[in-house]
Amino acid sequence: MRFTMTEQSPFLVQVNQAFNVPAPDAFVLEGFSADTTHPNIPVRKDEYVFRKEDLRDVLAFLSNPDGDGLYITGPTGCGKTSLICQVASRLNWPVQQITAHGRLELSDLIGHHTLVNGNMTFVYGPLALAVKHGHLLIINEMDLAEPAELAGLNDILEGAPLAIAQNGGEIIMPHNKFRFIATGNSAGSGDQTGLYQGVLQQNLAFLDRFRIIEATYAEPSVEEAILENVAPGLPEVFRQKMVKVAGDIRRLFIGGADGGAELSITMSTRTLVRWAKLTLAFKGAPNAVEYALVRSLTARAELEQREAIHRIAADVFGDHWED
Repeated sequence: MRFTMTEQSPFLVQVNQAFNVPAPDAFVLEGFSADTTHPNIPVRKDEYVFRKEDLRDVLAFLSNPDGDGLYITGPTGCGKTSLICQVASRLNWPVQQITAHGRLELSDLIGHHTLVNGNMTFVYGPLALAVKHGHLLIINEMDLAEPAELAGLNDILEGAPLAIAQNGGEIIMPHNKFRFIATGNSAGSGDQTGLYQGVLQQNLAFLDRFRIIEATYAEPSVEEAILENVAPGLPEVFRQKMVKVAGDIRRLFIGGADGGAELSITMSTRTLVRWAKLTLAFKGAPNAVEYALVRSLTARAELEQREAIHRIAADVFGDHWED
């Protein structure tokens, strides 16, 4: 991308300390700013555990996008957006976010006129703010948007200035720290599983402007470490069994080689964390594990699927299921 360089004191972050990963002390990365007060900097979650491969790909992109956007694809609840937000939180990098849908228009990204104190005022959208100020732009669920609307972003991905016809032809030169990131449940070729309603096949020329990260659910050891951080009062055997239940649910959600999914609901890492925390919160209740599971996940499942998930959990927990 062609960026307009701006004068800004370098803010260097030591990778091993910021991300709690093995790395030489000399491995530093330029962040956004030493200022931690910007309201669009994501909240840092110290319990977050980074996967080495995903972190490496994201840091490489942020350091040098080299004319690309970044597209993170993977199943629902695998942490696509949280990966970017937790990286950004440690680099003090403000984030502009929007979730795509079938009626998304380019004006939703760029901005629009609205009435403020009796006067018509142009309100910048997330794309315009990110381009102008060097923020990260995240379009969540990008594959839900109409391909024809997204094609209007091609020039921005090429590094061209953002022209805002709605605001008197204003021209915004891209800040040198502007980055374009998108997430989606498909890789842009449409949903072949039937799990994701509304997913659309995207324009090939548009997708060609992205480098791709294939995200997946965290390894059991990673999720066990997360649960240890957020629910240290929960016995280790319970944490291990919760992670095992989550893995079994996900396998039935994703389906096998034939693409046939047996569950239409899955357990994200976020839900897994909620389950662990609520189990501790309700530890005085009869069968606190099941009680918390209902409130964390299965209350929104169809009856047959709720019963199936509870059978999975009962089998995994064994004698501990009634504790």
